[in-house]
Amino acid sequence: MEVAPEQEKKALGVPEVKEGYSDGSGQATGEGCGHRLSAASHPLSPPCDMDSSSSEEFYQAVHHAEQTFRKMESYLKQQQLCDVILIAGNRKIPAHRLVLSSVSDYFAAMFTSDVCEAKQEEIKMEGIDPNALWDLVQFAYTGCLELKEDTIENLLAAACLLQLPQVVEVCCHFLMKLLHPSNCLGIRAFADAQGCTELMKVAHNYTMENIMEVIRNQEFLLLPAEELHKLLASDDVNVPDEETIFHALMMWVKYDMQRRCGDLSMLLAYIRLPLLPPQILADLENHALFKDDLECQKLILEAMKYHLLPERRTLMQSPRTKPRKSTVGALYAVGGMDNNKGATTIEKYDLRTNIWIQAGVMNGRRLQFGVAVIDDKLFVIGGRDGLKTLNTVECYNPKTKAWTVLPSMSTHRHGLVHNSQKDSLSIFILD
Repeated sequence: MEVAPEQEKKALGVPEVKEGYSDGSGQATGEGCGHRLSAASHPLSPPCDMDSSSSEEFYQAVHHAEQTFRKMESYLKQQQLCDVILIAGNRKIPAHRLVLSSVSDYFAAMFTSDVCEAKQEEIKMEGIDPNALWDLVQFAYTGCLELKEDTIENLLAAACLLQLPQVVEVCCHFLMKLLHPSNCLGIRAFADAQGCTELMKVAHNYTMENIMEVIRNQEFLLLPAEELHKLLASDDVNVPDEETIFHALMMWVKYDMQRRCGDLSMLLAYIRLPLLPPQILADLENHALFKDDLECQKLILEAMKYHLLPERRTLMQSPRTKPRKSTVGALYAVGGMDNNKGATTIEKYDLRTNIWIQAGVMNGRRLQFGVAVIDDKLFVIGGRDGLKTLNTVECYNPKTKAWTVLPSMSTHRHGLVHNSQKDSLSIFILD
């Protein structure tokens, strides 16, 4: 009697194996997306001429983590299998301890230790914005986060508390992009309070570099005295002269005279009074704000001695006699040689942007000429055009970006040097 192959297998006790991948439970899983890596659910004896390892495979689901978190997110939305409720303000936020612990060291420490919150069903979250907490809970499930200017500080503060370094980093970079003279002081103070050192450093450097615009904004006038003194003490304040920073201090004091007069002597010590013009020091000596303050009078007297006794200045050196670093203004390169001929161009180098740009063109070629700066204007005197010595004079106004031809000198000159005063110019010829 002839037996069919299927009946023969059943008679011999060989199990039927369906197509698909084993899930490790002895049952075939059917087809699915991923890499086939596992063996059949019931191992078969290999033929005598085959290596036993050739019948083994390993399977890895490519999108397993993504699909799993999507499923957990759906449980969150439907409030299923949730085992903890976070309470912030009047808002209750259900969640899963395992998910929170997997992304937050704060929750991991809470739920795996012997603290009382580890077993509580409801946990009060003090000092955290409810909306920021909800955004971060959603981030734990989705990895997505929406950053907004009006909520970024609450979000960053919550991320710092919950120890989410990835979120802290992205929030800090977002705030760096928002830096402006009107908000940099506030961002610097906020970064300091949250312990975000990199953000604080960037905000501080931005403040120092743009101090001329910063002192015109409301944030500067609202600074507490302890924050203002840090600013006044810095060598990096980018001001054209010490007079500018002194007037900024006076503006701050006058904004709330009654409360701030008591801080004046402490703050005045950070102004480099010896670098102020003598006429300003003379006015300060009898000023109503200073004349009855002994400490202020000592500082003013010290500065006046610096001016009255120039031969003793080497003995009077102190942090108050050291000029601040300043990159206010720009560097100009005028004329020169261009392919063995005098050049006509003028280029401007901005120290803040580290870029050279062409600022204008002279009316004629020049080399070996003199340049002077008077009243914020460039004066170009004499020189050579490649063939002959010149007596012409031109003036460049950086504000209007225009050249003006001035009356010519009576003598043709090149290879000259000059000494410019406030409103006059002396010329010397080099032999």
